[in-house]
This record gives sequence, structure tokens and C-alpha cells, in this order.
Amino acid sequence: MNPAAAELPYRLVATDLDGTLLRSDESVSERTRAALKLATEAGAAHIVVTGRAVPWTRHILQELDYQGLAVCGQGAQVYHAGEHRLLTSVTLDRRIAGLAVAKIEAETGPLHLAAGRDGLDGEVLVTPGYRVQEGPLPAVLTHDRDELLAEPLNKLYLQHPELGDDDLAAAARAAAGDLVGVTMAGEGVVELLPLGLSKATGLSLAARRLGMKAAETIAFGDMPNDIPMFGWAAHGVAMANAHPELRAVADEVTASNEDDGIAVVLERLYG
Repeated sequence: MNPAAAELPYRLVATDLDGTLLRSDESVSERTRAALKLATEAGAAHIVVTGRAVPWTRHILQELDYQGLAVCGQGAQVYHAGEHRLLTSVTLDRRIAGLAVAKIEAETGPLHLAAGRDGLDGEVLVTPGYRVQEGPLPAVLTHDRDELLAEPLNKLYLQHPELGDDDLAAAARAAAGDLVGVTMAGEGVVELLPLGLSKATGLSLAARRLGMKAAETIAFGDMPNDIPMFGWAAHGVAMANAHPELRAVADEVTASNEDDGIAVVLERLYG
């Protein structure tokens, strides 16, 4: 081990993307770029940990000239950006997913659904009524629910015509939490995942490949899907714009993603 690296406050800097590293226009400020460079030049590694699947993450990594490992799909995928390949990929059991949806709908009534298919180029299928967020890939509309589960997928997305995100996530967890993982990753983004999968799962796998440990990790995030990552890392930093559930378990709250919250902390630690 590099002696200088051993003296670093943290050897691994894990950052969420949306609402954390990225500003609302999906850009990363020059100040935050400089702060990340400060940390990496000191000997730390930076790893992106995002709920986005690889196809929805790749263009951002390319814009950042990011060559390392990225944890995508809520921990389901460990992606080597420099080599453009998946190192690990975990899929959602489709029979269990269908059963989970049925149990949730028995309590909430009809849902609007979307499915993220597995792989480097996995498309997103949506049913009528699902509000698609803007992104680099077109969503494929289907009127056949069976088509959602026709191929391997990494997650299902849920929306409800009346329930808000917090209430929908709570209802889904109560109805099907013994079958699938349920997390909220952003506005209008309630997800069903393989049971036990989280950002912490993928981050631990990626960290092991880098020869780093939880005790050497600082993590930044803004939503409830970052809670497991904060539980795994030695130090969790919530953005000022973070969801109350994440702020409640954070070790520290920094400035918002629009105000260079990551840079504020990294400049203090590595400056």
C-alpha cells in the first residue's frame, strides 16, 4: 500500500449521481470536478454508485471521462467503464416480480408499470400511464403486461395514479416486502428489486475488486435508496436537498447538489 494513501481520511469516495454529483441539468460543476481530482490525486479512488442501469449511466460516465468501476442499477450491476463491460449483473426473478405486483395491486389498485431489461443495452418497457423521465434512451410502450416479464430484467418501476411516492413505497413494502426489495430512488421512481439487493451490495463488490474496505469509504447521496450505502460506508454525507429519511441516518449534511455539496466536503478532507 502507498504510505501516503494509508494516511488519507478515506481511500474510497462513493457518490450517487442524480441529486448528488449531478446538478439538475445533469452536469458536474468545475468546482466539484476539481475536488474529485484533488481526492484522486491524493490517492483516493472515486466510484459512482447509482440507481440508474448501465444504459442510462454510460453517457454521463463518458462525459466525465470516467474510466473506473461504476455500481449501477441499485447495486445489480458492476460496470467497468473503461472496458465497456459488465463485471457482475443480478436479475430480478420474473415469476416473483409478477407475484409481487399482484399482491401490491390487491392493496393499492391498478399500478402503472415499467421494466428495465438486463444488459449493457437493456431497454425500458412501459405500460400506458407510466410517466417516463427524460433520458438518453427511448422507452418502449407496451399494452401487454406479459411482455414486461418476457426477458431478464434488473428492476420493475411502479407508479400509482393517486398515491405519492412515500405512500406507494410503504404500501409495496407492506404487501410484498417478503418477496422483493422496495426502494425509492427519486421523484416518481419506486422500484422493485431482487430481495436483499441494494447499493451497499454492489459497492461492497466493487470495493473488494479495488482492495478497499467499508471502513475506508465516504459516501454521498440524497435519497432513501442511499440508506444501505450509508450503513455500509464509514461516513455518510447527505446533500442539503436529501430526503428526510436519508438525512436522519447521515453522519453529516452538506450543501445541495446545486451548491457543490460534494466539493465542500472533499476540499475540507483533501485540501
